[in-house]
Amino acid sequence: MDVTHTAEETADSDVTYYTLEEVKTHNTITDAWLIIHDKVYNVTSFLQEHPGGVEIVMMEAGADATESFESVGHSPDARGMLIQFYIGELQMDDRKKDSAKEKLISTSDGSSSWITWLMHAIVAVVVGIMHRCYTKERKSS
Repeated sequence: MDVTHTAEETADSDVTYYTLEEVKTHNTITDAWLIIHDKVYNVTSFLQEHPGGVEIVMMEAGADATESFESVGHSPDARGMLIQFYIGELQMDDRKKDSAKEKLISTSDGSSSWITWLMHAIVAVVVGIMHRCYTKERKSS
Protein backbone atom coordinates (compact mmCIF):
# COMPACT_ATOMS: atom_id res chain seq x y z
CA MET A 1 0.00 0.00 0.00
CA ASP A 2 1.25 3.50 -0.86
CA VAL A 3 2.17 5.53 2.21
CA THR A 4 3.17 8.77 0.50
CA HIS A 5 0.69 10.66 2.65
CA THR A 6 2.83 10.18 5.79
CA ALA A 7 5.45 12.69 4.63
CA GLU A 8 2.95 15.53 4.77
CA GLU A 9 1.39 14.39 8.04
CA THR A 10 4.29 15.99 9.88
CA ALA A 11 3.37 19.43 8.49
CA ASP A 12 -0.01 19.29 10.25
CA SER A 13 -0.19 16.36 12.64
CA ASP A 14 -4.00 16.52 12.88
CA VAL A 15 -4.58 16.03 9.14
CA THR A 16 -3.65 13.10 6.93
CA TYR A 17 -2.90 13.99 3.32
CA TYR A 18 -3.55 11.54 0.49
CA THR A 19 -2.31 11.64 -3.08
CA LEU A 20 -4.75 11.45 -5.97
CA GLU A 21 -3.06 8.20 -7.03
CA GLU A 22 -3.71 6.69 -3.60
CA VAL A 23 -7.37 7.74 -3.62
CA LYS A 24 -7.80 6.21 -7.09
CA THR A 25 -7.00 2.76 -5.67
CA HIS A 26 -10.05 2.92 -3.36
CA ASN A 27 -12.73 2.36 -5.98
CA THR A 28 -14.43 -0.90 -5.07
CA ILE A 29 -17.66 -1.72 -3.29
CA THR A 30 -15.64 -2.98 -0.32
CA ASP A 31 -13.33 0.06 -0.26
CA ALA A 32 -14.81 3.30 -1.64
CA TRP A 33 -13.27 6.73 -1.15
CA LEU A 34 -14.42 10.07 -2.59
CA ILE A 35 -12.88 13.51 -2.87
CA ILE A 36 -15.27 16.40 -2.27
CA HIS A 37 -13.85 19.94 -2.12
CA ASP A 38 -10.31 18.56 -1.65
CA LYS A 39 -11.38 16.52 1.39
CA VAL A 40 -11.11 12.72 1.31
CA TYR A 41 -13.99 10.57 2.58
CA ASN A 42 -14.19 6.81 3.10
CA VAL A 43 -17.85 6.15 2.23
CA THR A 44 -17.65 2.35 2.15
CA SER A 45 -19.96 1.91 5.14
CA PHE A 46 -22.52 4.32 3.64
CA LEU A 47 -22.86 2.71 0.21
CA GLN A 48 -25.89 0.57 1.06
CA GLU A 49 -27.61 3.50 2.82
CA HIS A 50 -27.18 6.10 0.07
CA PRO A 51 -30.66 7.20 -1.07
CA GLY A 52 -29.58 7.32 -4.72
CA GLY A 53 -28.22 3.78 -4.60
CA VAL A 54 -24.81 2.16 -4.55
CA GLU A 55 -24.27 2.64 -8.29
CA ILE A 56 -24.41 6.43 -8.07
CA VAL A 57 -21.64 6.57 -5.48
CA MET A 58 -19.57 3.90 -7.21
CA MET A 59 -19.50 5.93 -10.42
CA GLU A 60 -17.37 8.47 -8.52
CA ALA A 61 -15.44 6.12 -6.19
CA GLY A 62 -11.73 6.76 -6.20
CA ALA A 63 -12.15 10.16 -7.83
CA ASP A 64 -13.06 13.79 -7.27
CA ALA A 65 -16.84 13.80 -6.84
CA THR A 66 -17.17 17.52 -6.08
CA GLU A 67 -18.98 18.44 -9.28
CA SER A 68 -21.41 15.52 -9.04
CA PHE A 69 -22.03 16.14 -5.34
CA GLU A 70 -22.80 19.82 -5.93
CA SER A 71 -24.91 19.28 -9.04
CA VAL A 72 -27.38 17.13 -7.10
CA GLY A 73 -27.99 19.84 -4.51
CA HIS A 74 -27.46 17.84 -1.34
CA SER A 75 -29.29 19.05 1.76
CA PRO A 76 -27.52 20.57 4.77
CA ASP A 77 -28.18 17.27 6.58
CA ALA A 78 -26.43 15.31 3.83
CA ARG A 79 -23.49 17.71 3.95
CA GLY A 80 -23.34 17.30 7.72
CA MET A 81 -23.22 13.52 7.33
CA LEU A 82 -19.94 13.82 5.44
CA ILE A 83 -18.12 14.62 8.67
CA GLN A 84 -18.39 11.04 9.92
CA PHE A 85 -16.71 9.72 6.75
CA TYR A 86 -13.86 12.28 6.64
CA ILE A 87 -10.40 10.69 6.68
CA GLY A 88 -8.13 13.46 5.40
CA GLU A 89 -7.25 15.99 2.73
CA LEU A 90 -6.09 15.76 -0.85
CA GLN A 91 -2.39 16.52 -1.13
CA MET A 92 -1.75 20.13 -2.22
CA ASP A 93 0.03 19.14 -5.45
CA ASP A 94 -3.01 17.13 -6.57
CA ARG A 95 -5.62 19.81 -6.00
CA LYS A 96 -7.21 21.44 -9.01
CA LYS A 97 -5.74 24.78 -9.93
CA ASP A 98 -9.23 26.31 -10.27
CA SER A 99 -10.46 25.17 -6.84
CA ALA A 100 -10.47 28.81 -5.70
CA LYS A 101 -12.91 29.57 -8.53
CA GLU A 102 -15.12 26.65 -7.44
CA LYS A 103 -15.21 28.00 -3.90
CA LEU A 104 -16.51 31.33 -5.20
CA ILE A 105 -19.32 29.52 -7.00
CA SER A 106 -20.30 27.21 -4.16
CA THR A 107 -19.76 27.81 -0.47
CA SER A 108 -19.33 25.01 2.02
CA ASP A 109 -22.95 25.08 3.14
CA GLY A 110 -24.17 25.06 -0.48
CA SER A 111 -25.59 28.55 -0.33
CA SER A 112 -25.35 30.90 -3.27
CA SER A 113 -22.39 33.15 -3.76
CA TRP A 114 -21.62 36.29 -5.71
CA ILE A 115 -22.62 34.66 -9.03
CA THR A 116 -26.20 34.23 -7.85
CA TRP A 117 -26.22 37.81 -6.55
CA LEU A 118 -24.93 39.00 -9.93
CA MET A 119 -27.62 37.06 -11.79
CA HIS A 120 -30.32 38.62 -9.61
CA ALA A 121 -28.88 42.08 -10.24
CA ILE A 122 -28.88 41.52 -14.01
CA VAL A 123 -32.48 40.32 -13.95
CA ALA A 124 -33.48 43.39 -11.91
CA VAL A 125 -31.82 45.72 -14.42
CA VAL A 126 -33.49 44.00 -17.39
CA VAL A 127 -36.90 44.15 -15.70
CA GLY A 128 -36.33 47.83 -14.91
CA ILE A 129 -35.45 48.63 -18.52
CA MET A 130 -38.45 46.70 -19.81
CA HIS A 131 -40.75 48.52 -17.39
CA ARG A 132 -39.34 51.88 -18.41
CA CYS A 133 -39.80 51.11 -22.12
CA TYR A 134 -43.35 49.88 -21.52
CA THR A 135 -44.41 52.94 -19.51
CA LYS A 136 -42.74 55.30 -22.00
CA GLU A 137 -44.58 53.60 -24.88
CA ARG A 138 -47.95 53.92 -23.09
CA LYS A 139 -47.43 57.63 -22.45
CA SER A 140 -46.68 58.30 -26.12
CA SER A 141 -49.85 56.47 -27.28
